[in-house]
Amino acid sequence: MLKWLLRRKLDAFERDFDYDASYVRDILAADPGAALRFARVQALGRYCRDLPRDAWYAAGIAGTMAEDCGPCTQLGVTMAEREGIPAATLRAIVARDVSAMPPDVALAFRFAQAVLAHDPAADELRAEILERWGPRAVVSLAFAITAARLYPTVKYALGHGRACRRVSVGGATVPVLRQAA
Repeated sequence: MLKWLLRRKLDAFERDFDYDASYVRDILAADPGAALRFARVQALGRYCRDLPRDAWYAAGIAGTMAEDCGPCTQLGVTMAEREGIPAATLRAIVARDVSAMPPDVALAFRFAQAVLAHDPAADELRAEILERWGPRAVVSLAFAITAARLYPTVKYALGHGRACRRVSVGGATVPVLRQAA
């Protein structure tokens, strides 16, 4: 019964987002308990407090792009589009064009990049985030970066990684730049 219910949820998710969740099906086939634990990560990845959604998405997409330049990045972009994040902002994030990002988005994106690179600049950016939005915003960004990296990492570990591809943003394709230009 549990497997049936989880399969139906996966079917709906795949249809809704045009996304191949075969790797989750492999987890479910191996151990339904593991699939349930994996599903709990979604709560971590959805935590967003005290900062603008576009800034939160910038950090999450930056985290995803660190691990994936294809389907997982597209999924993050699609979710952001559905929440009303402007296509121009998303194109700038995917292209890593900080100068084209709104200031809040640029701050969150630069913070995510610094965190991912273990760059000491993250300390100054974190201080700015704390001053602008407070401690829950820092936690939100930390969770967004971490959760975004988890999915493609598990996917690749299970043998479901895909080659890089262009991502569709607002109906136009954009190449994903995995490293800063």
